[in-house]
Amino acid sequence: MPRRTKLVVIAALAFTIAMMLYTSSLRDSRSSDQRTIQDFYHKTKGALAPGSAGSGSDSGPNSNTAPKIVDMDNDGDIDEEDVRLAREMQSRLKAAEQQAKDNANAKAPNPPDAPSNVIGVGSSANGQKGAAGGAGGAAAPAAAGGAVAGAPAGAPADAGAADADAAVAAELSTILKRAPVVIFSKTYCPFSKRAKGVLLDKYVIDPAPFVVELDTHPLGPQLQARLAELTGRRTVPNILVGGTSIGGGDDIAAMDTNKQLVEKVSTLGSKWGVVMKERLA
Repeated sequence: MPRRTKLVVIAALAFTIAMMLYTSSLRDSRSSDQRTIQDFYHKTKGALAPGSAGSGSDSGPNSNTAPKIVDMDNDGDIDEEDVRLAREMQSRLKAAEQQAKDNANAKAPNPPDAPSNVIGVGSSANGQKGAAGGAGGAAAPAAAGGAVAGAPAGAPADAGAADADAAVAAELSTILKRAPVVIFSKTYCPFSKRAKGVLLDKYVIDPAPFVVELDTHPLGPQLQARLAELTGRRTVPNILVGGTSIGGGDDIAAMDTNKQLVEKVSTLGSKWGVVMKERLA
């Protein structure tokens, strides 16, 4: 019995050793698969590198340089499937790059204008000289025939001034027709306030005086200059009765003190039926 057991054990050991030698020879004869995680990493990196088929560089279907195709599907060879995958990756990368540029442009401020578009405009004109030697660009050409810029061709140079004078004269004529007694004043002037206090508060004048505040009138400075030419008085107040100036604030106060004001106003305004009397009389 012991002898038989020994034979069985020896046979089992021999069979095991034989199987190990057989499987070892099979592994040696089979070509080993060299593809590892590192191989996959390097292949992917090569596909994404500049100049490769899957990169966002100029290598592509429309490039003069043929794209570098690698084994994209890791099937052991490069075929049409690898070319298709490389082109698809290239297209995706280009689309992502363009999208990033568009997003950056959308967030960025407006690009500056070209220098040729801003010469002579705003602060960019500082120090710049145009062809005519003027700062900030070329000087405007003179109007033909000496006409004022903006006036019709052939119009005299003083046409604008003449029109302005005519407008002032017409406005003054309209004002003088409003009432026989007209007080040309300024709202902040103490002498004007004094004259208005006498004429409007102490006395009753019929028809009522018309007051023109030159500091608020659109043509105030021009009217004041025109009154200076017509009456010789450049300051305010300037009180006119029937178109004739009877003086300013001091003159009104003096005539009122000397009891001459009512007679003066009534005489000059008699043609228009002016009646003047003290409120408390």
